[in-house]
Amino acid sequence: MAGRRLREAVKEVMTSGDKDSSSDIHVVIAGLTNTYSQYVTTFEEYQIQRYEGASTLYGPHTLKAYIQEFKKLASSLISDEPVEAGPQPPDLLEKQISLLTPVVLDATPLGASFGDCKSDVPADSTFRQGDVVTVTFWSACPRNDLMTEGTYALVEIFVKSTNNWEPAYDDDDWCLKFKWSRPSKLSARSYATIEWQIPDEAVSGVYRITHFGASKPLFGSVNRFTGSCSAFTVT
Repeated sequence: MAGRRLREAVKEVMTSGDKDSSSDIHVVIAGLTNTYSQYVTTFEEYQIQRYEGASTLYGPHTLKAYIQEFKKLASSLISDEPVEAGPQPPDLLEKQISLLTPVVLDATPLGASFGDCKSDVPADSTFRQGDVVTVTFWSACPRNDLMTEGTYALVEIFVKSTNNWEPAYDDDDWCLKFKWSRPSKLSARSYATIEWQIPDEAVSGVYRITHFGASKPLFGSVNRFTGSCSAFTVT
């Protein structure tokens, strides 16, 4: 109901009261979930104080406030007038309390570097659709870099025409799993196991699995690293 009332208010402004043109306008609300303002309910629903009403943070007139501001935005859109930025919510990141222990140090065994294979695929190996390819890399705590808009794991295919490795699957795909493990809580060593269950639609070719991460030294900022396994064939 809150959404219907908001859409009707915006539509009224966009048509400027002209009912004949109202059928040509369709208002869509595209909102994000779990964001700053949480739920927005009608005045009536707020009085009942069920789940959504009790989670409307800014009081019973929240919807009216939204309608007021969206009508202003719609009017500015029609008249092509600039809109001044309103007050910004306070940045409370430095005041947030985290119960996670910080990452103190990441390390690898002597002779190994971050991104090196702890367990590689067999040399000149060949797999088929439905097989599972497993590779383990010496890695670091994933909390050092959450890889926002990126990936911890990537399956690449070699393209002969460009002589380059190109992305085929990443950790958005169900067929690719990224598993991080620190065997000993008191150890700075950890590793990442990447499993790729080759889907039926995977094309034949030469592939490799690449791991992206970031390690934290005892002093200084984190260092990003990349490692790839040996090439293998999918037939």
